[in-house]
Amino acid sequence: MDSQADICPLCGRPLGRRRERHHLVPRLKGGRETVLLHPICHRKIHTLFSEAQLARSYASVAALREHPEVDRFVRWLDGKPPDFHASTRPRRSR
Repeated sequence: MDSQADICPLCGRPLGRRRERHHLVPRLKGGRETVLLHPICHRKIHTLFSEAQLARSYASVAALREHPEVDRFVRWLDGKPPDFHASTRPRRSR
């Protein structure tokens, strides 16, 4: 049985071999709390949001999941293997 530490809090899939720490509030904005994410999930967050946006409006996994583009991304990932990787192109400029 998987523990919470073995599940990506963004997409809900089991974590694979590769894991990255995401600061819920960016370090430059004083953040210290981190969560473990799949690299693809971590990159998607940083392609969508600036550090200021993350600190101001998306400083929790729940807030990130409510964003329509993140929701669409999470639904697209559903059923893919834990170490799945694909390009995460930026959709908007910072």
